[in-house]
Amino acid sequence: MNDDAFNLSIRKFLKMVGVNSQREIEHAVADALRDGAISGNESFPCRMTLEVEGVKLRVVYDGTIDLT
Repeated sequence: MNDDAFNLSIRKFLKMVGVNSQREIEHAVADALRDGAISGNESFPCRMTLEVEGVKLRVVYDGTIDLT
């Protein structure tokens, strides 16, 4: 195994996930604000699940997204 290539591949994947996840959340919040579904001072529980097929990895991360 090439450790450098492995590390770079993980970092590339996590960067893609982070950037795209943030964009999706921002769009969903903007849409909900525009539609009047939320007021803009809420906190939302959130969950992210990481799965890697082939090595039987499944990890769930729980958190909160605060708008204030």
